[in-house]
Amino acid sequence: MSVERTPKISVIMLTYNRENLVSRAIESILAQTETDFEFIIVDNGSSDRSGIIADTYAAKDSRIKVIHRERGNIGSGRNTGLDAVRGSYVTFIDDDDWAEKDFLEFLYNLAVENDADVAICGAADKVFQEKKIMNAAEALIELMWRKKYNMAFPTKLFCRRLADTLRFPEEGAYDDIALMYRLLAEANKVAYHGLPKYTFYRHEGNNSAWTTNHSLLNAETLDEYLHAYRVRTVWLSEKFPDHANAFRYFEWSFMISMVEKIHRLQLSGCEKQLAYMTQELKKHKKEFLSSPELLDFEKEWIGVFL
Repeated sequence: MSVERTPKISVIMLTYNRENLVSRAIESILAQTETDFEFIIVDNGSSDRSGIIADTYAAKDSRIKVIHRERGNIGSGRNTGLDAVRGSYVTFIDDDDWAEKDFLEFLYNLAVENDADVAICGAADKVFQEKKIMNAAEALIELMWRKKYNMAFPTKLFCRRLADTLRFPEEGAYDDIALMYRLLAEANKVAYHGLPKYTFYRHEGNNSAWTTNHSLLNAETLDEYLHAYRVRTVWLSEKFPDHANAFRYFEWSFMISMVEKIHRLQLSGCEKQLAYMTQELKKHKKEFLSSPELLDFEKEWIGVFL
């Protein structure tokens, strides 16, 4: 009886109706300098040729496994991929993005050489030469500044110990904001090197398009983010009480940023969310203003909007 060999890395990609883009994403993984991987492609109920295109590549390369499933949210699709992984490490790519040829090799070496549970590279829109080895709390604070790396699962490689505990929420549209901080919180060590090894393709059909085109912000998105950030603040403050003030600051920082955008862009339909955020910020105004992390423009916004 043969025993299945364990690949170094499992790459998971969810695809849904991206027939004009998915080939680029697939080929960027097949061109990797690190060849010891399995590539799990989950066809999330596509009604176009995305699943067929994935099958065509799988017929030519045994490292590809295609799983076809009924339409579900991003989280449930990624969970389907996680159920099939065999690799020592797990990473993700989105079907409208692409990776540099040494994406996998770079992340794998970064993790192994630094004995890190999580390795993070830069992306085309966040390029830094800087290299940092962090504990969980330090990595979380860096994450929340959102300057050098973001909440997205692509650009990050996770050891199997963390991946085995990884289950995405199966409702809602933004699983990254609900889950990434919990993963980093369990890491013994996080290695970050900001060289760009991945490109996020920003377009109107992108799930996170509102983050670069704020006019797309709506009440449903705001509700999901506000709820996720409230849960995040409570959870992290209990786990890392010495950093609770910083975690509270980042929640208020998000709120004042959204308040400013709603006013400046005159967004309609967000009146309820605006009233809630304004009330919360007024209630904690003194604490917010005394936060050592407070930025000058946030202080100005507090004066204008509160």
